[in-house]
Amino acid sequence: EVQLQASGGGLVQPGASLSLSCAASGLILDYYSIMWFRQAPGKEREGVSCIKSSDGGTWYADSVKGRFTASRDNAKNTVYLRMNSVKPEDTAVYYCAVVLEPVCPATMTVYDFWGQGTLVTVSS
Repeated sequence: EVQLQASGGGLVQPGASLSLSCAASGLILDYYSIMWFRQAPGKEREGVSCIKSSDGGTWYADSVKGRFTASRDNAKNTVYLRMNSVKPEDTAVYYCAVVLEPVCPATMTVYDFWGQGTLVTVSS
């Protein structure tokens, strides 16, 4: 059985840092492209960051570029999202999702597996 276990969310103050994890079981993450999505209250789910299986390259949404860093630890079969200088607008449920493709498609329905989501709240 494939499972993606997202964790690390919580309440943080603006300007602080937070790291999210997505631990996989039942599959080898190295074969997959991995996207972090987020869904803010009342808004559509959006892609935030991608690690491509083709070359390990990364992509970031403009709203998080320069503040968020995605990484992968193949030995632990886990991906991470380091969130620095967080803003109130980063408040959302964050999901990890994987797809057996060389890059991360924008279409959410093509992703093979999803984590359960972890809530990040940025507030003073």
